[in-house]
Amino acid sequence: MVKDQRYQWSMWLGIFLIMFCAVFILKAGVDGRFHSVDTLQEYIRSFGLIGPMILIAIQAFQVVIPVLPGFLGCIVGVVLFGTAGGFWCNYIGISLGSLIAFILARRFGAPLVESLFSQEHYQVWIKRIQNAKSYTLILFLCILLPLAPDDFLCYFSGLMKLSFRKFTWIILLGKPWCILAYSILAAKIG
Repeated sequence: MVKDQRYQWSMWLGIFLIMFCAVFILKAGVDGRFHSVDTLQEYIRSFGLIGPMILIAIQAFQVVIPVLPGFLGCIVGVVLFGTAGGFWCNYIGISLGSLIAFILARRFGAPLVESLFSQEHYQVWIKRIQNAKSYTLILFLCILLPLAPDDFLCYFSGLMKLSFRKFTWIILLGKPWCILAYSILAAKIG
C-alpha cells in the first residue's frame, strides 16, 4: 500500500515537472527565444550553471520516464553547449537516470516495470533476459551500442540478480561511447 502511494506521488511529481517545463518552453517560444540557434544558446547561457543542470535533469528524467529517445537530448546538448559540454551533460544525466531506473525497479519490482512498458515488450525482454547465458555481457553491449533499448534494460536489470555496483560499472564504462557517437554526429550535422 505504501509503495503504491509513493509510486503515485512520483508519477504526479513527474507529470507536474513535465507540465512546468512545457509552460516554461512555451513562454520562451512566445517571447521569441527560439528564432535561431544563436538566440536559443544566448537564452540558455543567461541561466548560468542552471542551464547545464536542466539538461542533466531532463536527460535523467527521460531515462526514468522512457517517453523520448535519449539521442534527441544528446543532439540538444551539443547544439546548446557544444560537443564537449553537451557530451558531459548528457553522460551525467543519462548515467544518473540509468542508476535511478535500476534502483526503482529493485525497490518496486516487476509491477513497476510492467506498468512502464507494454505487456508485449515486457514479455519479449523478460524471456530474452531469462534465457541469456551471460546477461552481464549482453547488457554491456546494449549499453555500449547506439539505438539499443537501454531504458528497458536499466529497469530489467533491477529485476535481475545483478549487483548495483556491477550495474554502475557497466553504465559508467559502456555509456560514454554511445553518447560520444551521438555528440560527434550531432556536431557534424549542426
